[in-house]
Amino acid sequence: MSYTLGKRSRQRLEGVHPDLVRIVERAIEITDVDFMVLEGLRTVERQEELFSSGASRTMNSRHLTGHAVDLGAYVASSVRWDWPLYHKIADAMKQAANELNIPIQWGGDWSSFKDGPHFQLPHSDYPVIVKVKEAA
Repeated sequence: MSYTLGKRSRQRLEGVHPDLVRIVERAIEITDVDFMVLEGLRTVERQEELFSSGASRTMNSRHLTGHAVDLGAYVASSVRWDWPLYHKIADAMKQAANELNIPIQWGGDWSSFKDGPHFQLPHSDYPVIVKVKEAA
């Protein structure tokens, strides 16, 4: 079965790095489990909220620069959190990344604070370039 991204998911991809968008778009075509984009680009205020609540362990999130997305398994018209579903989504994301020759990291592969919904472009391949304003 082939799935497609809904309007809300597409809106949540606004501001996300184009390579990561390409992976998500390909993954939705090949996944065994439907998913939706829960979050892409985040504001500092949103990151502070997640950090304060313990839902995130960093204020240096790749979401702040558009290099990360959180995906939610979508089953029977609701988001589900069962880990086996996220392994299937990760399989599709990794296959899509491989097909597109774009590196990807999955939060479910981390040794601590496993984060099944989280996918990001690696720092080593996609460093954040800080633009400094020149003096007038």
